[in-house]
Amino acid sequence: MEYKSPVYNVISVPIEKIKPNTYNPNSVAPPEMRLLYESIKEDGYTMPIVCYYAKSTDEYIIVDGFHRYRIMLDYPDIREREQGMLPVSVIDKPIDHRMASTIRHNRARGSHNVDLMSNIIKELHEIGRSDAWISKHLGMDKDEILRLKQITGMASLFQDVKFGQAWKPIEEPEDEAAASLDGDEGAEEPI
Repeated sequence: MEYKSPVYNVISVPIEKIKPNTYNPNSVAPPEMRLLYESIKEDGYTMPIVCYYAKSTDEYIIVDGFHRYRIMLDYPDIREREQGMLPVSVIDKPIDHRMASTIRHNRARGSHNVDLMSNIIKELHEIGRSDAWISKHLGMDKDEILRLKQITGMASLFQDVKFGQAWKPIEEPEDEAAASLDGDEGAEEPI
């Protein structure tokens, strides 16, 4: 079967059926949002919103395009002109692959909120994705993944991390250890 990119099947969807995802770490500053508004006002929607269709709720969950969606919600002139319809390109992937798609889309053009990004790493880890999977699918190196894991403070995220031995305690014979606990003058002071 020949592959056909989702963009060749753009559909028009009422904005009421479109919902944001719960994990997008991307944020856009107010000046860029004003610029996005001006762009959509002048040029129209030139790129579809990428969504996953949830049959059970008859909703389109945003994978990419949240800020284009927000423009229609926040600006009645755009909503009226577009008759409340957004162009949508649908992808059919499980949640972990949708998260990875969101990150790839965002990283290709912008910056991320670090706390939200670390939460995504945590969620992917909790559903069983390895650091190698995260690295491959989100385009991150192992140090970046480690830093994001550290932000969460969740010890379980470090179960697969190999730590070096920066120091190794010196074991004292039992007699010397007992003597230093008793305060004997013959015990050597640690350096």
